[in-house]
Amino acid sequence: MSDWNRLLGQTRKVLGALPDRRTGDNCQYTLEDIGLAAFSVFFTQSPSFLAHQKTMEQSKGRSNAQTLFQVGQIPSDNHIRETLDPVPPGELLALYDHVFQTLRDQGVLQTYRSVHDTIPIALDGTWYNSSKKLHCANCSCREHKNGEKTFYHSAVTPVLVAPGQPQAISLRPEFITPQDGHTKQDCEIAAAKRWLEKNAALYSPLQATLLGDDLYAHQPFCRQARLHGFHFIFTCKPESHPTLYNWVNLLQPGHGLNRVNLRVKNGAAWEYHAYRYANQVPLAEGADALKVNWCELTVTDGAGQVLYRNGFITDFNITDASVAALVATARARWKIENENNNVLKTKGYHLEHNFGHGKKHLASLLAALNILAFLYHTFLSFTDENYRLIRAVLPTRKTFFDDLRALTRYLLFNSWDALLDFMMAGLEIGPHAKNA
Repeated sequence: MSDWNRLLGQTRKVLGALPDRRTGDNCQYTLEDIGLAAFSVFFTQSPSFLAHQKTMEQSKGRSNAQTLFQVGQIPSDNHIRETLDPVPPGELLALYDHVFQTLRDQGVLQTYRSVHDTIPIALDGTWYNSSKKLHCANCSCREHKNGEKTFYHSAVTPVLVAPGQPQAISLRPEFITPQDGHTKQDCEIAAAKRWLEKNAALYSPLQATLLGDDLYAHQPFCRQARLHGFHFIFTCKPESHPTLYNWVNLLQPGHGLNRVNLRVKNGAAWEYHAYRYANQVPLAEGADALKVNWCELTVTDGAGQVLYRNGFITDFNITDASVAALVATARARWKIENENNNVLKTKGYHLEHNFGHGKKHLASLLAALNILAFLYHTFLSFTDENYRLIRAVLPTRKTFFDDLRALTRYLLFNSWDALLDFMMAGLEIGPHAKNA
């Protein structure tokens, strides 16, 4: 059985067990079909996928919804939305866990080990639905100075990242709810703390290090991270941490303040990396202030122009030998924005698009399915050699999905493997490559 079929089998099992509030004649379609139909739209990045497959079924008697996703009967869009609206997104977490466990069992997660042999987990909050008019009980609300209101949904979307690893692996998301607070900061931190409480038993045994922006670099969250068994490296800005930086500025080189200078080649050019670090620095005022370890990197070019500067705090003791690796891990945090949130919003998944708002959980559930589709593609890039070859040959993610949409619209494939074989033959790669 292929990795895709095993993955699809687990997906059918979880979706078939979703809570069902329907009664009477309204139960024509199974929950498996409803859930898989919704998922197929996100996996193919094609909002019109189901409409195209209905047309194909009428002309050919079968469709790719059946052969690729095992959808028995294709429900209408409205029926999908109505049926899924009462289902909380937490019902899908077992599917995130299945991918996580499989990648761990196959040794993939070991390739993400970084500073002090830990696995970095980047945290960040992101919007996925907003409107001036549509809203529900689970919406957050931002009131503007002109009196207008924006209703929105958002979530904390943790991912595994590491220096040198191009892929970000999505973990269980945590959806932000109105009771989390009225400002972005309150909402995101409250949800992140809840994520720690719910998921520490699953992820902290990895010997994981949390990465986050300056929002997370505050005593309560740092203490919660350590309480739940996580290490941390968080961005730390002077304007939001005056006590720490005042303390650092009083330290003298060689007497609490340490420096490391490295010459690093970046492409064809040389860069100069200047590190400063200090251990056991108070994060805030007060006798009970948390003591953290601080470091800073300034990158300049040959002319002395500053290319990059940032500071970080961590619970790891910093030495001359470890500071560069620690900062490299901290800088891998950008992948949560570039390789996760940005991909989900601008590279075809259209996370911010309103696929359906509903009255209860629909917006959050569809977002969870969308992130799950992204995770499945990441999973296949690690486990399916044919998939990996195709993605390596096609120049961009957009090209791959353009081809996927076109092929599944016009041609019927008996299986996922048959689709990949067809693409490989057309690209003349793998066993289909012509002899030189």
